[in-house]
Amino acid sequence: MDPEPLTEGGPATGRIWASRKAGRSGVVTNHRDLIEEPEGFSTKNLFFKSKGLYLYETDILHFDSIPDKSLDLTITSPPYNVDISYEGYKDSLPYDEYLDFSASWLTRCLALSRPTGRLCLNIPLDKNKDGQQSVYADLTSVAKRVGWKYHATIIWNEQNISRRTAWGSWLSASAPFVIAPVETIGVFYKDAWKREGGSGVSDISRDEFMDWTNAMWTFGGESATRIGHPAPFPLELPTRCIKLFSFVGDRVFDPFCGSGSTLVSCLQTGRLGIGVEMVDSYCRLAVDRIKASGLYQTKFE
Repeated sequence: MDPEPLTEGGPATGRIWASRKAGRSGVVTNHRDLIEEPEGFSTKNLFFKSKGLYLYETDILHFDSIPDKSLDLTITSPPYNVDISYEGYKDSLPYDEYLDFSASWLTRCLALSRPTGRLCLNIPLDKNKDGQQSVYADLTSVAKRVGWKYHATIIWNEQNISRRTAWGSWLSASAPFVIAPVETIGVFYKDAWKREGGSGVSDISRDEFMDWTNAMWTFGGESATRIGHPAPFPLELPTRCIKLFSFVGDRVFDPFCGSGSTLVSCLQTGRLGIGVEMVDSYCRLAVDRIKASGLYQTKFE
């Protein structure tokens, strides 16, 4: 059965779901430990809520259902402006309008973040459709201009070069296309990189830490056909970012939630997940994926 959207109401109440069960190493084994339901989260535009997951049906530019300075980590893959067939969004803006839109949503995410809040921004290195553009360099500049501070760049080797169809001038120096079979994950922070507060508990293993702090990540992308969304990202991407850049129980946000990969990863890693998605059918898809992980909707009294 499809979930019923929730109606507007008062703020959620605060409570802690589970007690701390960390060993001396500070690494937890029960990933649902240390999740605290926040105070001040409104049910305005709230589509789904279940055990530390919040999905709001609205757009990030008008999202005001949680207080500012609430978030520990934002992970997202925004529209790439390459004419992907999303429902309810035109993915082919003039490039200057696309950069203005990017500045607006990055500014909103900055306001929602705590002083030590972090951002993992998954975007292409560049694009060739409708003219060559240095997307990663341009959005990095935009993020810095609106107030985010740069920390690092992770190269995601998606291994999808076999799918390319655009070659430019085939076997000729006239006008060949040069395609980088990678995407990027820009890592930014608000005011200070060193984390203060929170549970202080990490769930990353030694091997994961050593591998993932090497900023060349190699794993495959996700199938749009299998997921039912035109541009899903694989669970591996938010999971790595969550475990490397946040503590257990932290608040993790995705302003372009899409098929819900970030929320599913939050469920699996014991973070409080907040997603924003403006398309009703994508909200329903995200909830279906969450339910496939064993959760059911919690209705307000």
